[in-house]
Amino acid sequence: MLTTETILKKVRELEIKSKRLTTHLFTGEYHSAFKGKGMSFREVREYYPGDDVRFIDWNVSARFSHPFSKVFEEERELCVFLLIDISNSNLFGTTLNRKKDLITEIGAVLTFSAINNNDKVGVIFFSDKMEKYIAPKKGRQHALYIVRELLSMEPKGKGTKMEDAVKFFNKTSHQKSIAFLLSDFTDFEYQSDLKVIGGRHDVIGLRIYDKMDMYLPDAGLMQVEDLETGQKKWIDSSDKLAQYNYHQRFLQQSELSKNYFRKAGADLLHIRTDEDYVKVLQQFFIKRS
Repeated sequence: MLTTETILKKVRELEIKSKRLTTHLFTGEYHSAFKGKGMSFREVREYYPGDDVRFIDWNVSARFSHPFSKVFEEERELCVFLLIDISNSNLFGTTLNRKKDLITEIGAVLTFSAINNNDKVGVIFFSDKMEKYIAPKKGRQHALYIVRELLSMEPKGKGTKMEDAVKFFNKTSHQKSIAFLLSDFTDFEYQSDLKVIGGRHDVIGLRIYDKMDMYLPDAGLMQVEDLETGQKKWIDSSDKLAQYNYHQRFLQQSELSKNYFRKAGADLLHIRTDEDYVKVLQQFFIKRS
């Protein structure tokens, strides 16, 4: 359990890192990747060379015997939701970060990216139950509150059941929203609900995984524990068949997630705990824009 002092220190560190990233990397990309509702008329001003001639206001131009242009601005008012998996399987990690640490950091960066663009951000924390709901709001204080919760949330449930969180999001969000789903996607029962929100919202899954989720280390006889069920068993990690079956299970899980998101018309990014998530997100934003 983190102390209040440690949490506040980490919040400050994440704010500084997130602000640096959003200022130098994500500001334009994020803004371009997620469009607002449309364009609204703001004002008429004198025509400048290079202005789009389609926006010349001919009535005003005729009245003043001088060309004038209509100026429009983007109606943003976007609502961003983070659906955060805080189940025990995310406590696993063998390299630089646990899956939970990476989810927390990416969640903080997405929060500040949205807030810097004057968008609202809300959060749904889930395990095998709905853990906590933070209603979407704007502003720095709200962002800092979200980051504090990202750092300190402890799940009451141990397993993963994404469908309840997805159903809750669908019921709660009345306008079209951007939904980032951050999880290791070990749950298999979310296909139908994902299809429903994929039709109504802009959904992006971020599958966070560890190198050892993919491959068993060649370490001989070892005891492993399922972090969600608490079940323990002995395996021979040097056995070639055990290694093959373990890797195949990971690939099947990856393929399943990919198909679920494709059928829902949603995007899915795969980020490993020892990878640079900044590059993955930036490439995605650029591709979207």
